[in-house]
Amino acid sequence: MPAGFEFTLKAWQLITHEARSPTYRRLKKELSASEKAAAGGFRPSAIVHEAWKVTVACARALEARTILFQCPASFVQSKENVASLEKFFSVIDRDGLNLCWEPRGDWDPDLVRSLCANLALRHVVDPFVSKTVTPDTPYFRLHGRNGWRYKYETSELEELVAMVDRKTSGYVFFNNSAMTEDALRFSELIG
Repeated sequence: MPAGFEFTLKAWQLITHEARSPTYRRLKKELSASEKAAAGGFRPSAIVHEAWKVTVACARALEARTILFQCPASFVQSKENVASLEKFFSVIDRDGLNLCWEPRGDWDPDLVRSLCANLALRHVVDPFVSKTVTPDTPYFRLHGRNGWRYKYETSELEELVAMVDRKTSGYVFFNNSAMTEDALRFSELIG
């Protein structure tokens, strides 16, 4: 990669997604029934702990400084899920990494703000859908306005440029089918 390039990494789904997630079909290792029951949801389990260690090792191999925890929509706001989040992020060795959390669904913004502050997390949002509760450390993840098969119009990218505070250090990540083209056009616009 060119000088100055920075990888960010998505945390392994064994940490965030329960084994019923369709993305588990891509796992190269068959999980036992007990491993499936203990996976995902930030559970305090051996498989989640091991997945964190593998995620950190991958980040170190890529010299990544930032890890994204993308939650599935099934990880809803509940007392159990909040407790699991708090316990996971309170006990892991962060190894100096920036940790970013992308909740899905209907989470109370005040709770998200409190969790991000208390657990030192960056709030990940699509800025065309919602506002970040951590504006000093933004991580924008654009999924496409009508789904991932989306190409952003120049006017939308100009709107995105206006949303970016150039005085802060953050990330803008395109997660749509035209991601490379959109990122290059955005990069030209932002200079």
